[in-house]
Amino acid sequence: MKISVIGAGNVGATTACKLAEKDLANEVVLVDIIEGIPQGKALDLWESAPVEGYDTLCTGSNSYEETAGSDIVVVTAGLARKPGMSRDDLLEANTKIVQSVAENLRSKSPDAVIIVVSNPLDVMTYVTWKVTGFPSERVFGMAGILDTARFRSFIALALGVSVRDISAMVLGGHGDSMVPLPRYTTVAGVPLAELMDAQTIEQIIQRTRDGGAEIVKHLKTGSAYYAPAAAAVEMVEAVIKDNKRILPCSCYLQGQYGLSDVYVGVPAKLGRKGVEMIFELNLSAEEQAALRKSAEDVKSNIAKLKL
Repeated sequence: MKISVIGAGNVGATTACKLAEKDLANEVVLVDIIEGIPQGKALDLWESAPVEGYDTLCTGSNSYEETAGSDIVVVTAGLARKPGMSRDDLLEANTKIVQSVAENLRSKSPDAVIIVVSNPLDVMTYVTWKVTGFPSERVFGMAGILDTARFRSFIALALGVSVRDISAMVLGGHGDSMVPLPRYTTVAGVPLAELMDAQTIEQIIQRTRDGGAEIVKHLKTGSAYYAPAAAAVEMVEAVIKDNKRILPCSCYLQGQYGLSDVYVGVPAKLGRKGVEMIFELNLSAEEQAALRKSAEDVKSNIAKLKL
């Protein structure tokens, strides 16, 4: 099993580290355009192997030659947000970067499953799918897991309980119009609405939508990377182990939820072939309208591109 991580910034390097420590592959290849960065970080990871006890070979490169024949590729390449920027502000610059990445992956790893992390997430996943020409089940994006993790973490803080006992679902695009679903959220099986009032739930929903911006505001010179990397690795593990996890991912819709020709966050079954099934939840009229609005926001950004 060979996994390549494109982009050796904070998200990419942390993803490579977590992949190695979980011993999910024989080799993890870290690629970046900046000379020395992927080589140095990969060597550092390999030198930690004797201490951590993993045998995953870590290599770094400025070329895509070393990625040839990858089984899974995680795309993190692109500019990170700065204070005052929205994810959509990265659209033009990151489209050019992701287009180049997708062209290289198409030729070097034609059978790979691709997981996109670059922002704006849903649009960059669409770009990757369009440029590679791969089946849509092999190209999907990390967003819903991250957004759901943030939602769960804030609920845990509010209730003073373990995050492990909270089950939640966040749909829609990875942006301000994402759709957390309190109706499908439980704490040890107890519906969330029975444990906190509507105003508190709404405050948590808003903090979830602002979760990335909150971190950007603190960091000032970058954006989140621990949680995004953890979410991406959870997806990789589901594919490698073929364990049919049901996870919220940015998937290409072809009629599901009444939406077509758009990537947006929905619950999906992940296995060795990638997205093996998209689950359609029974949404209320209000939830469906919110999801449609979120998908329209993604489509409006896709329409700005010349693909």
